[in-house]
Amino acid sequence: MFLLVSNRFLRFFTRGFASAITLWPFIILSSKRQKLDQTLLNHERIHLAQQIECGIIFFYLIYIFEYCYYRYKKYNNVRAYQSISFEKEAYAHECEFDYLTTRKWYSFIKYW
Repeated sequence: MFLLVSNRFLRFFTRGFASAITLWPFIILSSKRQKLDQTLLNHERIHLAQQIECGIIFFYLIYIFEYCYYRYKKYNNVRAYQSISFEKEAYAHECEFDYLTTRKWYSFIKYW
């Protein structure tokens, strides 16, 4: 895992929607102070685990497919994002700092 700070990249890549993003093997943050946010970093580490188990390309394909599916169902941008199974799992366990030590592979499937 590599931490990078680039507010400009995040604004460009997510249109200002996200304050952090995981693009394996990088976690890209919008500010240096986020390096101290253990909840945010744990959330992003969960995404790293998901990307490894799915394969990086398939992770992004599933992520985009789910987002498009929920947008097709007329969900707004935020609700579509929150409905993605990868995000549901990461948000559900971001405060459990030992989660990745006990997490079973493909746990995100429970959130479909």
